[in-house]
Amino acid sequence: MEIINRRARILSLSRKIRRENKTIGFVPTMGALHQGHISLVKQARQSSDVVIVSIFVNPTQFNDKEDFQKYPRDLTSDVAILSEYQVDYVFAPDEKEIYGEKFSTYVYVEGLSDILEGASRPGHFRGVATIVTILFNLIRPDFAFFGQKDAQQVAVVKRLTKDLGFDTEIIVMPTVREPSGLAMSSRNSRLNDEQRQRAAVIYQALKQAEKAFEKGERNAHTLEKIVREKIQSEPLAAIDYVAIVDSESFQQISEIEDREALILVAVNFAGVRLIDNIVLNSRQ
Repeated sequence: MEIINRRARILSLSRKIRRENKTIGFVPTMGALHQGHISLVKQARQSSDVVIVSIFVNPTQFNDKEDFQKYPRDLTSDVAILSEYQVDYVFAPDEKEIYGEKFSTYVYVEGLSDILEGASRPGHFRGVATIVTILFNLIRPDFAFFGQKDAQQVAVVKRLTKDLGFDTEIIVMPTVREPSGLAMSSRNSRLNDEQRQRAAVIYQALKQAEKAFEKGERNAHTLEKIVREKIQSEPLAAIDYVAIVDSESFQQISEIEDREALILVAVNFAGVRLIDNIVLNSRQ
């Protein structure tokens, strides 16, 4: 496994791999790796000739500088983890390598970027779209792997991939959860053991709404209320939003009917922002 930190090196490497008619599976991460990331790496290994993982804590997607500073970083540990899963290359550039002097070009996906997570975190998806565009341009992956937990991010990436003509297939893997049901996230490391157990209320709330849906409830307001009431029963939880949206447009809907929909939740739990979602009427 080779660790690469220069744009020029990863670009020349990706050209060489394509000349050899080998497929590239790419897993973009911000490090602090957990089993959710590993599920993406494993799928990339099964699907591709060459696996590249990026580790880059992207400053442009943080609207809160304190949140950026607190984000966990341990490249040595991350590289050790990846070495166990037959990763071929790790691209771990520093900030100056990605955003050089006088950097002034950004990518913005209209519509999807300024609602829900975008409204709560202004500029977040502009940062996501920009770094994904840079990485896709450098690596030119055949397949790129993302987790369902970050559902709105996935929608943004799918849209920019289509609109900008990247020849990359976006593969979305199911959310990986802790034994309690809490969605795995690098941010979970900022919670103590008791808080992590109590944060499972988020998933419990989503499952209650799913059960109501399975029993025939189709009114979005009613399902949202189920989620809100369950989460509000936990004193450490402060809800940012609960929303039921069309899975492609991310526009909120009032009745679910036959379309694929998502129940989305964002919660500030003991000072840590957690997001989760569940799919209704899955087309998978």
